Amino acid sequence: MLVCNCDLALAVSHDGEALRDFGVFLGGAVVRCAVADPRSAGSFEARRWYAAYTCAQHESAVGQQIGSRGLEVFLPNVEKERRWKDRVVRLSTPLFPGYVFVHMQLCDRLKVLSIPSVVRLVTFNGSPAAIPDSEIESIRRCLVSGYGVQSSPFLNVGTRVRIKDGTLKGVEGIVSQSAECCKLLVSVELVQQSIALDVDPANLEPLESDLPQSHRASMTTS
Repeated sequence: MLVCNCDLALAVSHDGEALRDFGVFLGGAVVRCAVADPRSAGSFEARRWYAAYTCAQHESAVGQQIGSRGLEVFLPNVEKERRWKDRVVRLSTPLFPGYVFVHMQLCDRLKVLSIPSVVRLVTFNGSPAAIPDSEIESIRRCLVSGYGVQSSPFLNVGTRVRIKDGTLKGVEGIVSQSAECCKLLVSVELVQQSIALDVDPANLEPLESDLPQSHRASMTTS
């Protein structure tokens, strides 16, 4: 007959989460495991994307410190040409100056707010506001697409569209016409920042929510 003796203790993980630590004795061998304690606040809280507002030109330093604290950080950068006295150099600069994005549970927010160069988390009605995963993913896809990406003023006007084909299929944004070509604005609405892509208008389709009511009805019944 096999007899198992179990010890139960409470421990605290590196991020302050309460854990139940089980010691199971099997034939002289000890197998240990830890599971989240239901009494721990945030144990079942989903990780979401939040925007940290930083001091000017401190984005990179803040991003490194957030990463060193075990949190996922997203700091999109683009290369820009700067002319010095005797040469032109290419510098990596933040795509959204003053903002660093962090993927975390709200119970971990002190890890971010305790960084000296972090001013605050972007809030809505007094509470940290989560950014949809789809917006962060769209920015990431645009950065690696090979398209010309640049910062753009946030514009909440124009028709909201979706790219139909190609490497950016499914990316949504707002059409902005310029004198040279058609640009698609892809935005992170919470921080009111956008990037602009040069796109072929023939590869865009309007979202149903932006179609006239009569057009939407005909699409539904067809």
